[in-house]
Amino acid sequence: MLNPKKLLFLCKIQWMTQKLTIFFPPAFILQIQSQNEIGPEGHKLIWFVVAIAIAGLLLFLWMNSGKQHKLFDFRLSKRKKIDVSLKKNRSFRPDSVELTIINTGKTDLDIDTPLLIFSGMWYKRKFKLKGTNTYRLYPLYLVQGDEHTLNIDLKQFYGFDRTLKKLPRMKVIVSEVNGKKLGSSKVLLRKTLFNV
Repeated sequence: MLNPKKLLFLCKIQWMTQKLTIFFPPAFILQIQSQNEIGPEGHKLIWFVVAIAIAGLLLFLWMNSGKQHKLFDFRLSKRKKIDVSLKKNRSFRPDSVELTIINTGKTDLDIDTPLLIFSGMWYKRKFKLKGTNTYRLYPLYLVQGDEHTLNIDLKQFYGFDRTLKKLPRMKVIVSEVNGKKLGSSKVLLRKTLFNV
């Protein structure tokens, strides 16, 4: 026969578990459901990773075998690339800017007239650079590894339009004759609140 104290203690425990299941049913339901789940088998995951690694290695070897594959022919050897830079004669309010274009790609290029853009916060002016001293330079054929330099006299632009002096930034965009953009560069002509 059970001791009355033990019997009272067992009744209290049973009563507390009933109340807990009323207040926290999701915890008990989730515990029951999680016991029925089957975890992934480790050896199958390892074989899956090994199969993907072998397939990637075979694809890499096939692409680098020296044969021409039309499906994976990226033509990296004929990539077109240039370096464009603008160099000022003074840090701020320069009189001239030197444009340098270097063909660093693997092919020769037909450079179209560069686009010069003076810009501010709300206003932009665009000009096409055709040449210097009434001599047309563009379109220009630039051989692989060659460099082209053009000195841009800003006084001519300021004499044409006095509002250009108020515009703090200048950018040049270089494109191919067919319209494909090759590169760009920009410089700060004068200090502003946002660019000091």
